[in-house]
Amino acid sequence: MGRLFGTDGVRGIANTELTCERAVAIGRAAAAVLQPEGRRARFLIGTDTRISGDMLAGAVAAGITSAGADVIMLGVVPTPAVSYLVTKCAADAGVMISASHNPAPSNGIKIFSGDGYKLPDLLEERIETLVLDGGEEIPVPTGGAVGRITADPTARNLYIEHLKETVSGDFSGLRIALDCANGSASATAYDLFSALGAQVHMLSHTPDGVNINENCGSTHPEMLAAYVRSHGLDAGAAFDGDADRCMMVDETGTLIDGDMILSILASDMKERGKLTGNTVVGTVMTNFGFQRFCEENGIRFAATQVGDRFVLEEMVREDYALGGEQSGHIIFREFARTGDGQLTALQMLYLMRRSGEKLSRLNTKMRPCPQVLINLDVTAEGKVHFYTDTEIRKAMENARLALGNSGRIVVRPSGTEPLIRVMAEGDDGEAIEAAAKSVAAVIAARIGTSAAKQKDKE
Repeated sequence: MGRLFGTDGVRGIANTELTCERAVAIGRAAAAVLQPEGRRARFLIGTDTRISGDMLAGAVAAGITSAGADVIMLGVVPTPAVSYLVTKCAADAGVMISASHNPAPSNGIKIFSGDGYKLPDLLEERIETLVLDGGEEIPVPTGGAVGRITADPTARNLYIEHLKETVSGDFSGLRIALDCANGSASATAYDLFSALGAQVHMLSHTPDGVNINENCGSTHPEMLAAYVRSHGLDAGAAFDGDADRCMMVDETGTLIDGDMILSILASDMKERGKLTGNTVVGTVMTNFGFQRFCEENGIRFAATQVGDRFVLEEMVREDYALGGEQSGHIIFREFARTGDGQLTALQMLYLMRRSGEKLSRLNTKMRPCPQVLINLDVTAEGKVHFYTDTEIRKAMENARLALGNSGRIVVRPSGTEPLIRVMAEGDDGEAIEAAAKSVAAVIAARIGTSAAKQKDKE
């Protein structure tokens, strides 16, 4: 993780940690680093629905144009729409202003290169150096050499058409609910799914600038589950603030997380000869139940660091077709170059339509292993201290010894939030809870974190 960029761009509280001045500097540096030889660069900028989105998008655009590149403002779009439109519109780079699943006060800047992939580490490091250290001189054009800002709010329709083309036939007769997290999917989901013939019930689709991810979306799917169950619908999908994640709910209201989605899709893709390398890519946080599923079904599981960018890097390196995370980032390399929540929901509904099966019936491939996840609030300094504290290391080792071969514990600082995550899983629920709480208590005592928030998953 760099000094400026985390695992998913630059993040911070808008207007204090992520200031307009910082956003201008990032825009100027990105334009300088990504400027092609012999012509003016062209950037696309999209936002989610946070009230600070216009402010930061304007600041980034000012920085880009001050360095002599042009900007096309896309308005509110999903993150994967920016990734797709960069290549579709032959732009040199794309910028998404979003903090994904985080609350409204946070915001972020993630940058895509001209090939639609998130910016590689080397280019992020060059931008970091320019912003934080200076050194390399950035051009300061005048007159007609200054960049222009235009707007194309209809470009999102190209993205919607692209997603529609990933399925055949239509979804007539399917009754679904879509929880848009009061975020980016609010601008696209109804048009997409209703155009395919589904009867769509929209939830959390009225953003007001501050209600994004607020007790809704993929991080709070309880409302969606209750709605699907009480209205007798066939399925539900919950997206996060920038719509690159998806959680599903079956007709009984049972949650289907990213690992379960992967098991359903992997089985189908293997059967159809679409699972290249007979491999699915996940992370070190992937539920052990998914790994058992892979072993039982003759599928290879490849684990990476946490973060969809690391999953994608492994998929590209080895030419794999499917990968993702428990959080709902699912990547289909045939159709996308980043996680895409709406694409995931489409493919799941398409599988339901092709198979004629209810979603509850499809969700029988994987037996999840019980997990306990404790999130500890921590400062940036606390994250650094975590890596060097011997007492924390000792507590982690003691927990591993206590669990033995019956479970495991993973402790890591988040790359996108001010958190340290303590995850334990195994067949003995009491043992994993004790292991997670013992490690969390030591971390809290050693680096002064606030009270732990615990999530049990079985």
